[in-house]
Amino acid sequence: MGNGSPMYTLDEALIAMGFGKFQGLVLAYGGMGWIGEAMEMMLLSFVGPAVQSEWGLSSHEESLITSAVFVGMLIGAYSWGIISDNYGRRKGFFITALVTGGAGFLSAIAPNYISLVILRCLVGVGLGGGHVLASWFLEFIPAPNRGIWMVVFQAFWTIGTILEASLAWIVMPTMGWRWLLALSSLPALVLLLFYHVVPESPRYLCTKGRTTDAIHVLEKIAKVNRRSLPPGLLVSDHRMELDGKSISLEDTHLLSIESHETTALENIESDTRGFTSLFMLFSPKLIRSTLLLWVVFFGNAFSYYGLVLLTSELSNRNSQCTSNSLQSEYSKDANLYRDVFITSFGEIPGLLLSAAVVDRVGRKLSMSTMFILGCIFLLPLVFHQPAGMTTALLFGARICITGTFTVVYIYAPEIYPTSVRTTGVGVASAVGRIGGILCPLVAVGLVHGCHQTTAILLFEFVLALSGLAVSLFPFETKGRELSDTVGST
Repeated sequence: MGNGSPMYTLDEALIAMGFGKFQGLVLAYGGMGWIGEAMEMMLLSFVGPAVQSEWGLSSHEESLITSAVFVGMLIGAYSWGIISDNYGRRKGFFITALVTGGAGFLSAIAPNYISLVILRCLVGVGLGGGHVLASWFLEFIPAPNRGIWMVVFQAFWTIGTILEASLAWIVMPTMGWRWLLALSSLPALVLLLFYHVVPESPRYLCTKGRTTDAIHVLEKIAKVNRRSLPPGLLVSDHRMELDGKSISLEDTHLLSIESHETTALENIESDTRGFTSLFMLFSPKLIRSTLLLWVVFFGNAFSYYGLVLLTSELSNRNSQCTSNSLQSEYSKDANLYRDVFITSFGEIPGLLLSAAVVDRVGRKLSMSTMFILGCIFLLPLVFHQPAGMTTALLFGARICITGTFTVVYIYAPEIYPTSVRTTGVGVASAVGRIGGILCPLVAVGLVHGCHQTTAILLFEFVLALSGLAVSLFPFETKGRELSDTVGST
């Protein structure tokens, strides 16, 4: 191995091959999973009120149907992150698709309330792995246009929310909530059909020392994109921090003849890596980013799902808390589906806004500005507003929170190195699910009790706190290459 041999990094290889047909296929597969997750989350707006009406549930029991999903996501988000960092991105999202699709379909035939809550919790466990698909896709994208393509990936979430709102509008009045649950489980099951052709992330393969496999994936990308790999040897920094020691560049050459050595080393480390990857999130270089990211994920989840639930609850409960209580049930249902459908379209301008600013002004400024705008849109709802004004304000707030959600799912995988990427995003996502667990108690419980002002003020506080946390992030990731180890972060 002569020292004069040319070398290239994984980022240089991806830039040389560009974003082509191969990444387009990866985007389509990951996007289908994102659509499925969005549909499963959006149906919470419809299933709770429908089941409450049919089974005579209390408001607390209705809230538990939603909270059970987030409890499952809290477990899944943490678990799937560690699994995919240790056993591969492919295995991570295969199991999540199986759990989500299977439990989602079985929810449609749940015979009673307890079984429905348990199955929806299992759906949440599967949904908790959605971030693995985002990290997997991110690791195939060239650095210069990573921001815009991650926004495109997030657009599949919006497609899912609009599709679910449309499906509910069509299915719920005639066929009921069971059919909605069954049909909403199909996108997750579709992922299983094409799993056998899905490639593993070459960046993950590099961190595991699986040199030959990583090069095979890169060669496949080059062939499909009709481009060429750079000449020379592939190098990586995935061994730069081994046993606390820096290793020379020569020792990081990823050659097929070294695959036996690195594989053996990987096997020695595999028993403890599940714990060390978690502990590394609190290393001096990452702890500040980790804690701030937890605040932002909590605020995003609390606000986003709270807004989704607020739309349905304000539509259902405003007439109850005011003198105008003469609406027919049919009129209330029609208004519910209409309002949720309209506010779901707020995600489209939210995505367009994110795409316009994320690679221009950066991730931090984009998020902090949209958090502030979200506060502004929600503030008038401290007082009861006419139905049309309420819908318009929720539409504007949905634009902003969609933007922050989109950008944080770009920023979070970028801020962590490959060795702990899905663990870091998974744990942050799990903290966010705590916000999802609590938001039904606010959006459903307080609004049910005619305490709309208190609910809105709480949302204002959470949004303001999240915006402050964004401003304290240690660095901007716009245009930066992804790192592979904590030492190279």
